[in-house]
Amino acid sequence: MIGVIDYKAGNAPSVFNAFEKLGHDVRMVKSPEELGDVSGIVLPGVGSAEATLKSLNEMNMVAGLEHRVLQDKIPFLGICIGMQILFEFSEEGNVPCLGWLKGRVKRFDDSKVRVPQMGWNEVIFKKNHRLVEDLGTSGHFYYVNSYHVVPENSEDILAVTDYDGEFCCMVQHENIFAAQFHAEKSGPLGLKIIENFTKIAEGEISC
Repeated sequence: MIGVIDYKAGNAPSVFNAFEKLGHDVRMVKSPEELGDVSGIVLPGVGSAEATLKSLNEMNMVAGLEHRVLQDKIPFLGICIGMQILFEFSEEGNVPCLGWLKGRVKRFDDSKVRVPQMGWNEVIFKKNHRLVEDLGTSGHFYYVNSYHVVPENSEDILAVTDYDGEFCCMVQHENIFAAQFHAEKSGPLGLKIIENFTKIAEGEISC
């Protein structure tokens, strides 16, 4: 069972529908108690890091997420803002974030590029991993973002995109996975990532 975190600042329904379309067992999670029996967790997001963190705290969800992801080590997938808040600090609102991964979140330079980035852009995979299995070396995915992550550890970088220079658009650290683009809105390639994540979560393929 995949649990999709349903919070005020999220876009949980579209992510839920993507898993359901692929025929997987999935449910909305609205309380930490509902995390207890899921095999994988997805944290989608739109809007700001500050609003996302506020909503998760109001739901008393942070401690539950940390227990299941950092201690129990079940697979976790962050999408868009769900990726950014994994790091230590975001320039968006100048807020401290979860700090699961070392690094910061920075804004694109709007004197050089349009901010936000909206639309399709090429993703180049930097290493082989089961999450991006059968996707080749690159593909196009759908973005809506004004900020991007700057990981401290280059080994956490799974894929990059070029917009105002190269930036990290996917990370992988042990059981933690995340993508800046919206996999649920990225056609067959995005659905393949969702399919691969589900296989990892259900133990069909290893991390």
